[in-house]
Amino acid sequence: MRLSRALNAGLAGALALATITTSASAAEAPPAATLVPARPDIYAPVTLTADLSGLTANERQMLGLFIDAAVVMDDLFWLQAYPGDREALLAGLKEPAMKRFAEMNYGPWDRLEGNAPFVPGAGARPPGVGFYPLDMTKAEFERADLPRKTNEYTVLRRDPKGALTVVPYSVEWREQLERASGLLAQAAGKAEDAGLAKYLDLRAKALTSDEYRASDMAWLDMKDNRIDIVIGPIETYQDNLFGYKAAFEAFVLVKDMEWSKRLARYAAMLPELQRGLPVPDAYKDETPGTDSDLNAYDVVYYAGDSNAGSKTI
Repeated sequence: MRLSRALNAGLAGALALATITTSASAAEAPPAATLVPARPDIYAPVTLTADLSGLTANERQMLGLFIDAAVVMDDLFWLQAYPGDREALLAGLKEPAMKRFAEMNYGPWDRLEGNAPFVPGAGARPPGVGFYPLDMTKAEFERADLPRKTNEYTVLRRDPKGALTVVPYSVEWREQLERASGLLAQAAGKAEDAGLAKYLDLRAKALTSDEYRASDMAWLDMKDNRIDIVIGPIETYQDNLFGYKAAFEAFVLVKDMEWSKRLARYAAMLPELQRGLPVPDAYKDETPGTDSDLNAYDVVYYAGDSNAGSKTI
């Protein structure tokens, strides 16, 4: 599968392909959820392949490290997307089709059927899933005078007295994020492209500090890298309560150099294409740069949010 990136669009915008759904307040009793059938056959199996013959030995080793780090994102996404015991859920599903469908959906709710449950007894999907206490109401959240409660890299939890408290991702999931950070740091040490090395080093630090801006900008600055990884908490569509909290995901990518060269001609056309858009000039204040990049990639591994249900391409 191909993944194109428009560097001037920003990290989240370049990769976004999702649907925002609205949910009732957690204070309201959710409507009775209609059980739907498990239907893994709606998804077509696809083998992800890429030509690795042009990669160096270091780059091939880096791909392995990237995939190991992506697996960590997958585990973290389960914790965010399903506020229950993942192992207990899967172990309790004896029907292979239902178990496979739960693995595809990262939980007992069908993502392409309005998050309707397909596992008996699962009930309606909590709109705040693993980002907020299940008993928290919108009103309680809005009353709480808590710094960083709306920050995309924090979760809400209850302290021993039952009061809401804010916990940064880097604290809530310290062990997992330190492991992923170490893998990216190892890969940075093997990188032969300076831009990729800088990005990986900054991204490794971001995972344990919750400060992602510098690594986002470094990702946008990369030009000549032949492999890539988009990793971390990025999109906020899983948070159906407020839309604040970012979900973990990863794409491991191999650049198609031939197709990227073909696309390069269109980057120079971006300013002219924008001028021709049939919208008022007020919506054209930001002019895309002629140094913008359009690249094509083979995706060799999906994890977390990008792998849940339908795939981001």
